[in-house]
Amino acid sequence: MQFTDAAPIAGVRLTRDGYAVAEVRAARTGIQQYAGSEVGRPDLAVVNVYRPPESVFAADSMASYGFKPVTINHPAEGVTADSWKDLAVGVVGGDVVRDGGFIKVPLALMDAAAIKAVQDGTREISMGYVCDLAFEDGVTPEGEPYQAIQRDIRINHLALVPKGRAGPHCRVGDERHVADAKADPATAKAKLKAAIALHAKHMNGSAPTTGKAGEKSQRAMMDLMEEALAALSGDSARGGMGSMDAHPRQALRSTGDRLMTLKTITVDGLPVETTDAGAAAINLLRDKLTQAAGAMETANTNHSTALAAKDADLAKKDAEIADLQSKVQNLDALVAERSTVVSKAKALDAKVVTDGKSNAEIKRAVLGDAAKDKSDAYVDAAFDLKTADIKTPDPLRQIIADGQNKGGVNAASIRDAARLASLN
Repeated sequence: MQFTDAAPIAGVRLTRDGYAVAEVRAARTGIQQYAGSEVGRPDLAVVNVYRPPESVFAADSMASYGFKPVTINHPAEGVTADSWKDLAVGVVGGDVVRDGGFIKVPLALMDAAAIKAVQDGTREISMGYVCDLAFEDGVTPEGEPYQAIQRDIRINHLALVPKGRAGPHCRVGDERHVADAKADPATAKAKLKAAIALHAKHMNGSAPTTGKAGEKSQRAMMDLMEEALAALSGDSARGGMGSMDAHPRQALRSTGDRLMTLKTITVDGLPVETTDAGAAAINLLRDKLTQAAGAMETANTNHSTALAAKDADLAKKDAEIADLQSKVQNLDALVAERSTVVSKAKALDAKVVTDGKSNAEIKRAVLGDAAKDKSDAYVDAAFDLKTADIKTPDPLRQIIADGQNKGGVNAASIRDAARLASLN
């Protein structure tokens, strides 16, 4: 089955010849949503498709990224030798590496129109590929349900698009300039505390440090350290550090063609590629982690106090989770109520204006003089009585009907309608 999939472009640099080059996160693991019609299941409104790490990072799949053409938007058919001349505006390089849960590739744009499109805001990328799609229900290790799973992913092209399915982590040139950067001490402190806590778990054995689980846990700690450093300096979270599994190499700075040699240091058993300045910052954070681990070890001598603190923290987290769940439920109820009010108001008066108006204002507009100088409670009761026999229309059916009247129905409108229908 043929797919198109997207993600944003970082660190764009113009060469002396006017070409644009960058390293981008081209794809990711995890759940991505498709309309059922996109994946051959028109009976389903939305399908959660799982891209497991073993499929995304398979050696033959990663190799298929190398030297593929770059296009503006997705062509109707895959790019071939016969269509390359008409469609290609650049090329993907061959240095394809894993970057945490993403795949990172170098790309070069040679076409002036494509370069201008990126400069004007077309900064997300979308991979065009084919894969084997198996419809089977399951749950990811993170607890997310899915209805289909991708295997044997084979890349055909990389497209520049306004918005991609892989989200804003896969963009062209999305790092902030130093002049616009603002430090965020509060975020840095929170990230550092989280990294310290995870490091302490590595030290006391409550979190894994070996095997795939250990690699994932230590990568999570490194991500927190990088984000803390970024918040302190007001820079991009990965602006100064290479991926932990990238090979040592020389990097071109975004200002000019000056070469900058990267160095590799070891953090918690993992090699990290970075600059001298990045190494100094990591060492500073590592010293703070060591000091914090010592303080935590001293605190743990009082076993009963530690247990009480842990119980209190768990109770706090449970309360926070319950509060968030309550907020989500309240939001769903508000959305459902809004949908009902608007639908019934439109049924009474198709010309009533609902945009930018509260539910009470919409009800008063429909009731007219009958609601003048009346209390909100009176208006609610009058509106309910007047619309008691009106059935709320099916949002999915309505959006399809509206789309046909206006000349078409697309996958996005069907997805939106399905989500709205699920709230009613």
